[in-house]
Amino acid sequence: MLLSVVVPMYNEERNVAPLLARLVPVLEGLAGDAGYEIVLVNDGSSEGTLAAMHAAVERYPNIVVVDLSRNFGHQLAATAGIELAEGEAVVLMDGDLQDPPELIAEFLARYREGYDVVYAVRRTRKGESFFKLLTARLFYRIIKRLTKVSIPVDTGDFRLMSRRVVEALRRSPERHRFLRGMVSWVGFRQIGVEYDRDERLSGFTKYPFTKMMRFAIDGITSFSDVPLRFVSYFGFFASAAALIYALVVVGFKVLSLHPPGYTRGWASTIVAVLFLGGVQLIGIGIVGEYIGRIYDEVKGRPLYLIRSIDRSRDGAPKP
Repeated sequence: MLLSVVVPMYNEERNVAPLLARLVPVLEGLAGDAGYEIVLVNDGSSEGTLAAMHAAVERYPNIVVVDLSRNFGHQLAATAGIELAEGEAVVLMDGDLQDPPELIAEFLARYREGYDVVYAVRRTRKGESFFKLLTARLFYRIIKRLTKVSIPVDTGDFRLMSRRVVEALRRSPERHRFLRGMVSWVGFRQIGVEYDRDERLSGFTKYPFTKMMRFAIDGITSFSDVPLRFVSYFGFFASAAALIYALVVVGFKVLSLHPPGYTRGWASTIVAVLFLGGVQLIGIGIVGEYIGRIYDEVKGRPLYLIRSIDRSRDGAPKP
């Protein structure tokens, strides 16, 4: 099989049919006799997404419906689809049609030139607030500076991966997954393709601010230990500042001088205590994030559980 397309979906009932109406003709023209499959992953949807997927199995050829036992989150649902995909090349995309299926043709052309990863770079992003655009821009540039892995800026999970990249991901069973970072870490030949990202076809985003923050923390902590080192550096800085201040106070005492604010020293003391207490709590929180990830890893639970897998029964579309 030449090509697999993996689409994780959560509460996307109204997007299943329009997505396949655009995606299937594209794949028919690209894969031809070499064959393709579309792996739809239902990530514990609470509405009619699974029913819409089963209807697609009856209508279209080469559909694989993977129903997870509950909602595991986008990154783990994508991981389930990638691990079940059988194609020589695997495309990961969202199901809301913000990622245009027509771009897969350019992905495949670059793949045939010898690239193992072809990722989509967002030139513009329609229908998104200024706040989201600003925070996304800042996130990609911060993580690029904090990590040793060269993660392309302004990219998402929309990309094509060769079979050897997929196999490398399958050998990386970490739980707090940041797939675009993991794909960059794998290496091999990679290239970006620019595109204009469309508005969501229907429904609402599954990444509100709180989830975006969690995703950002996962991305940073998965590929950087800079926050831990920052705590250490700041501890040394605070200790040095305290030592200098102590020497100044001793000097004033020896010389029988009164520093400014001497009679009102309680204010500066309270400020110092509150400041250093806040720094300590932040440091403990950062360390806790890493310890929490260690705790999740050592439990060794499966990344996801599959309730059922349904496949198209034959290679011809049904009326």
